[in-house]
Amino acid sequence: MASFFNILFVLLAWTASSALAVRNVKVQGSDYVNNATSDRFQILGVAYQPGGSAGFTAGSGIDPLSNGTNCLRDAALMQRLGINTIRIYNLDPSLNHDMCASIFNAVGIYMLLDVNSPLPNESLNPGDLTSSYNAAYLNRIFAVVEAFKNYPNTLGFFGGNEVIQNPGSQTTSPPYLRAVTRDLKNYIAKHSQRNIPVGYSAADVRDYLADTFAYLSCDIDGSSSDPSRIDFFGLNSYSWCGKDATFQSAGYDILIEMFGNTTIPVFFSEYGCNKPQPRVFDEVQALYGPNMTGVMSGGIVYEYVQEASNNFGLVDLYDNGTAALRGDYDVLQKQYNKLDIKALQSGNASATALKSPSCSGSLITESDFSKSFKIPSLPTGGQTLIDNGIQNPNNGKLVPITQTAVKATVYASNGGTIKDLAIKPLAEDQSNTPNGQDTSGSASTSSTSASGTSTGLKPKSTSGSGCTNVHFFLATLAFIAFAFQRA
Repeated sequence: MASFFNILFVLLAWTASSALAVRNVKVQGSDYVNNATSDRFQILGVAYQPGGSAGFTAGSGIDPLSNGTNCLRDAALMQRLGINTIRIYNLDPSLNHDMCASIFNAVGIYMLLDVNSPLPNESLNPGDLTSSYNAAYLNRIFAVVEAFKNYPNTLGFFGGNEVIQNPGSQTTSPPYLRAVTRDLKNYIAKHSQRNIPVGYSAADVRDYLADTFAYLSCDIDGSSSDPSRIDFFGLNSYSWCGKDATFQSAGYDILIEMFGNTTIPVFFSEYGCNKPQPRVFDEVQALYGPNMTGVMSGGIVYEYVQEASNNFGLVDLYDNGTAALRGDYDVLQKQYNKLDIKALQSGNASATALKSPSCSGSLITESDFSKSFKIPSLPTGGQTLIDNGIQNPNNGKLVPITQTAVKATVYASNGGTIKDLAIKPLAEDQSNTPNGQDTSGSASTSSTSASGTSTGLKPKSTSGSGCTNVHFFLATLAFIAFAFQRA
């Protein structure tokens, strides 16, 4: 009997200290695919940047993934919404992101991460590409890789965002974008235990969009292993505006024709036009409908947090830790709940049927877009960083989730308090999906599930599934087993 309880104790103690993990998602032709289930993965995402770019400052010790309490609150709301991916723009790779990454991992939410930031020397300067592409810059972007490479829910890295946008950038920037992609992929190949995709997020500048895609996704010298070729392509698109918009008026038909022969995943890295108000999010049904899913891999709604300078937020966050859902959250949740998730997860037979084209000037249609595929060589010191790794890397790791219930007060859009808000950890091979929940505040009865209901009143001004704690439960069992063993 003692040996039985000894084994039970060891197993339960190990389980209590471990963290459930989502399965890696890989690029397979023009699709994302779950490594464990082989299901197709469609991005249902939201941009996650509390405070906006202005809220990210050097030496503050704060970034969007550094506060576990805030991440727990937001992950619970995102899980109810049906999100499976977040995009984070500005990160400090020196900070500890373990708790936030582990929380999002537990609820089946993946992370798409920008390696650049608006701080000096942390992005390429389109006006001075030669000088800004240096070893210090590479150290910065490699540090982001080091910080997030060990999290299984790291879906990919953006090597650039809307770099090709201002006059002249279409001529000078493309070779440097391929250089950054090459450097990131070579570093990942050398220092990561798994391949993590690297891509680009483009502005919807239609004159140069097709050329940007063609330039970044072709194979130099016809080599399919070309590390300067992007693994995925994101488009920041705000062309579907209001309830009168259509597939044609938004230009979605043109996009499908443009990307119809893609050999890599293509998705909206931002979407959600906010004029006129309120947003109706009718484009969700188009994006995840039969006219687009054969080509597109979903999209990321802009954005989770309401910023003072815009009107895109789904949620208001306050300095005291409370939050309040906006009407856009409810509308988007209802649109997600209409989706046929099983159909979205079904295989795409054409995903691997096409071979990526060889790079040549004939792929480029605009006369002023770069036709040079001579990629800049690594700057001084760059190869040493790739060969040896950066000094003192801050490697993240999954940690146990010690709390599932959200302690902060969160208000529904009707002003009621959401009761029993908590995250609900998922099985290892699951990503989060819409589940039919309604967080609009119309429910009148309390619940102990993660869905919750609404009562009470939202504050007029402010400064700023009651899910069982699995690890605590298992640790308790381990203690009981230990007690029996000693008895």
